[in-house]
Amino acid sequence: MTDDNDTSMPQNPARRRVMECASWIGAGLVWTLVGGVPTTLASLGEASAAEQKFSFLQISDSHIGFKAPAYPDVAGTLAKAIGLAKSMRHDAAFILHTGDITHLSQPAEFDTAHGINQGAGLMIHHVPGEHDMLDPGKKLYLSRYGQGTKGMGWYSFDAGGAHFIGLVNVVDTLPNGLWLLGAEQLAWLKDDLRVVSSSTPIVIFAHVPLWAVYPKWGWGTADAHVAFTMLKRFGSVTVLNGHIHQVLQKVEGNVTFHSAFATSFPQPAPGSAPHPGPIMSMKADQVTSHLGIRTVKLRAGQTRLATIDTTLA
Repeated sequence: MTDDNDTSMPQNPARRRVMECASWIGAGLVWTLVGGVPTTLASLGEASAAEQKFSFLQISDSHIGFKAPAYPDVAGTLAKAIGLAKSMRHDAAFILHTGDITHLSQPAEFDTAHGINQGAGLMIHHVPGEHDMLDPGKKLYLSRYGQGTKGMGWYSFDAGGAHFIGLVNVVDTLPNGLWLLGAEQLAWLKDDLRVVSSSTPIVIFAHVPLWAVYPKWGWGTADAHVAFTMLKRFGSVTVLNGHIHQVLQKVEGNVTFHSAFATSFPQPAPGSAPHPGPIMSMKADQVTSHLGIRTVKLRAGQTRLATIDTTLA
């Protein structure tokens, strides 16, 4: 795995190609893994695309409670995202929410998000973002979404022939700003994977990227390499995250990483601004082109997973 302290972008030409392809995904292309290489379903043919049987949705970074001149209605854009999810619900088994439901961990913010999210008519599996863990004792998130989880909210479940693992990497950090999974969670992960067959597709969802997107901004998880040592025996591992509010993709061996659009506001590309945060220069008519939701499909009897990122525009 790539060193989480490496601040460089991938230098391998094939990896550069993957990063170039990331910009296409927002236009709605469907990706699948063939021998570890990302390939559009269009190139596989319509018959292969039609064989997709099990799917779920991902939404992220709603930031209910945030308000700025460029983004005055994050509840409204979440409602638009949920409306889009509802239109897809006949195909989807559930929704994964990869954190930052709220902006300031306030009870009213959680209430607003819950009320909007219920409109999808689908079960939602959550992991927290750092903005959901701001209250003393981190009780508000855990009291709502922590039932049946371990530690600070990690858990796993099986669906559609895949093993889903919700990880929490928003509680502890190193002095350099990189986030941590922590020894307790990593010990649980090792035990959880012990009984899972190597042929089972693994889907991990967490808030902060589990790869070194841009360590200078804290966009990475310092001890993620320990988790991926445990995952080497699996043929297909898909990692979904939020936090950076944009679509990026990376392939590393048997692991494919996908970061997701937010439903609230976009952030700058890694290293393209003095610091991370909402892009305040965004024009109102451009905003929804940088927000969206994701569909992930599992091919029946195969380890291939395909993603479709759909903007709110």
